[in-house]
Amino acid sequence: MASSAAAAVTLGGKGSALSPAAVYALSLGLVSPAIDASALKSLSTRAPSPQETPASLGAALSALAPAESRAAAAVLLNKLLLTASDSASALVTAATATRLAESLDVAAALPLGSRDEAAVAAASAPVAVALAALIDSCAAPLARVADAVAALSCEAARGDAAAFDVPASGDGLSAKDEADVAADIKMLVFGSKLVGSAGGAPAPAAATFARVPTVNGIFREAVRSLHARVRIELNAPVKLGKRDAGETGAGKEEALVVLATQLARAVQALCKLSVSRARLCAESIADAELREKLTNGVSIDDLKGMLDRVLIDSDAVSVLKGVYNHLLKFRDFLAWEAAVAMAVIEGDSSIEKPQAGVENEVGSSADKPQAGGEKGKGDKKSKKKKTLGKGTSAVLMLLRDHVTNGNAIASVNSASVAEWGTSLSLLFDPKCSGLESLVEKVKEIVESNEVRRLPKIPKGTRDFGKEQMAIRERAFSIITGVFKMHGATALDTPVFELRETLMGKYGEDSKLIYDLADQLDIGTYEIKLNHRKLLDGMLEICGVPPQKFRTVCSSIDKLDKQTFEQVKKELVDEKGISNETADEIGNLVKTRGPPLEVLLELRKEGSKFMQNEGSVVALNELEILFKALEKANALDRIVFDLSLARGLDYYTGVIYEAVFKGATQVGSIAAGGRYDNLVGMFSGKQIPAVGVSLGIERVFAIMEQQEKERNEMIRATETEVLVSILGKDLTLAAELVSELWSAGIKAEFKLTTRVTNHIKYALQSGIPWMVLVGESEMQKGSVKLKDVKANQEEEVARKDFVQELKKRLSKP
Repeated sequence: MASSAAAAVTLGGKGSALSPAAVYALSLGLVSPAIDASALKSLSTRAPSPQETPASLGAALSALAPAESRAAAAVLLNKLLLTASDSASALVTAATATRLAESLDVAAALPLGSRDEAAVAAASAPVAVALAALIDSCAAPLARVADAVAALSCEAARGDAAAFDVPASGDGLSAKDEADVAADIKMLVFGSKLVGSAGGAPAPAAATFARVPTVNGIFREAVRSLHARVRIELNAPVKLGKRDAGETGAGKEEALVVLATQLARAVQALCKLSVSRARLCAESIADAELREKLTNGVSIDDLKGMLDRVLIDSDAVSVLKGVYNHLLKFRDFLAWEAAVAMAVIEGDSSIEKPQAGVENEVGSSADKPQAGGEKGKGDKKSKKKKTLGKGTSAVLMLLRDHVTNGNAIASVNSASVAEWGTSLSLLFDPKCSGLESLVEKVKEIVESNEVRRLPKIPKGTRDFGKEQMAIRERAFSIITGVFKMHGATALDTPVFELRETLMGKYGEDSKLIYDLADQLDIGTYEIKLNHRKLLDGMLEICGVPPQKFRTVCSSIDKLDKQTFEQVKKELVDEKGISNETADEIGNLVKTRGPPLEVLLELRKEGSKFMQNEGSVVALNELEILFKALEKANALDRIVFDLSLARGLDYYTGVIYEAVFKGATQVGSIAAGGRYDNLVGMFSGKQIPAVGVSLGIERVFAIMEQQEKERNEMIRATETEVLVSILGKDLTLAAELVSELWSAGIKAEFKLTTRVTNHIKYALQSGIPWMVLVGESEMQKGSVKLKDVKANQEEEVARKDFVQELKKRLSKP
């Protein structure tokens, strides 16, 4: 979208985009449409050939309010211009475009002037897209406002900031939007002396504020999803002749309805939470009459049946209009909550009120000397006043200035609070210029405080502390040692691959490329094993068509996380497998047990597997493998499991997966199989191979848990000796530690006069020996050797201390 000085929105221009905000402004007549000059050249000057109005468009127009009709006209005009510019064969008349631009009234532009225009109107679903754009333009700023109001209520109700201690996204333990909301609200209340000052919020308050990150995060997610779809529908040209125009339009309407109803559910939760917070704030008001009026100022009963009415309507226009009305109701609730929070703060004499032009520092501004260098008489009392957070102070000033037009607040009563609620509801409307200022201010606050956040890390990754790094190094050492023992050689490859290299062989399970979730517990392990040819044979025996083998395998692969009934439902409802075939699969995938016993069972006389060529080949290969594993004393942890599918397409033979078992499982920690063709895709010749990938992060999690359960210290360093100087003689420390290093002893030093600090550090770090040197030892030319664990000391000559330590450490 491009705006001119004359407040016009240019439509149809290449490289520009029509935004939901622009559609909203056009719907209210705040701006006017202008046709891009280049788009104008692509329009036909031939006389219109009147066409029958598409049924979907005609029916929708009758239900629209004037503003909604203007929005639909703007969307249709933009789609006609984009389609004409995109395709030289598309016939869009200048007459139709001009009528739409001049009137912004779809009805005034009817009948459409060509078959292509009618097709564009039917395929682009302009009414549904326009309504979705209006929803989007109103919802997007409310995502920020909802966070700001929740933070203000947290101040007024003196909630606990611990409610917003949500782990940073990227560690696999939280949703991104949930973590972002929590971080933003923490930034808004940063520096507050109110939040958490009530000695721990009561349970209802704590629970209410603890829900904010989740509910507001879901709202953010729903807004973003709808916005992404609306942007596409507003700016993508219609491809004429590709599909039936009516069906295309119906599909767009259905997609928008799905996204809008998801948003409506989030809005419903936001409404309920907003009312709960407003009541919590009102409960802190001392005046009983005012408290009762503010507590009952809005009713949750207003929501009863509202969402159901939105969702059960069958036509898209009714649903989208219902969602829009639901959003406006939330705007009113949010405005009332903000008004109540303001009333609580403004009416509480113990709270320092922020003033324009005065920096709200941590601590009361009343602590500062007044003009002339002297403090006012009331300073002693005002020192005890509590301050809001820096962010909430700025938000409060913006809201207060809006409802009072910059004037002071004389008193707080139910009538004034009602007026504030009405005024704030108007502020939260996108047509109010103050809304943009509020949203930008909130954004500025949370981004300016970004330095105080923990740095975010990519999804599926984590940071490692010193103890965890010690475990990682030990794990890698063990893994490397095992591979070398079996004759493996090392190579290194890039940490990322070209997408097409991986996607071509991952089939519908391409999501497995990114499956890095941490599931950071412990139990005994087993190695499940199967054969891809046996799996294919089983599906053939059950009557699954060959073209569905891979997609059925993908469902079977979920049996370690879902019941067979859940998997069966997916097979029947989504993948077109008959109930009988699904039941047959269910009977066979239950087969698991000791390898040689299961092998014997599958080969017995009359077995269907022995009548299937692929299955026979697989069973013969597995017999050889199982006998070899038995001779190698490695068969006891193997389980022959027909439910193991491994959804990746490139496996051609044996497949396996190592899993931990126990009360709480971490799932697969290693998996792999045989792939005869994968290497050949890149080398030019067939090279059969067997591979395994380790879920190394899960292994680390198990090792960490083992250390905790054994109550053993995780040593972050390998330091053997701590040189403890009881003073600040760096030169002496360097001399002693250098002698230890030269002797191959791992050592570090510490300078402090307090012996207990040295011992505490050695204990915390797990350092077994200490060399203690104080004034007495320096005068005598000796040092004290301390066995930290045994808590025993021995004084030895300074010249002999290295050799004495080598003996105790069994160093050659």
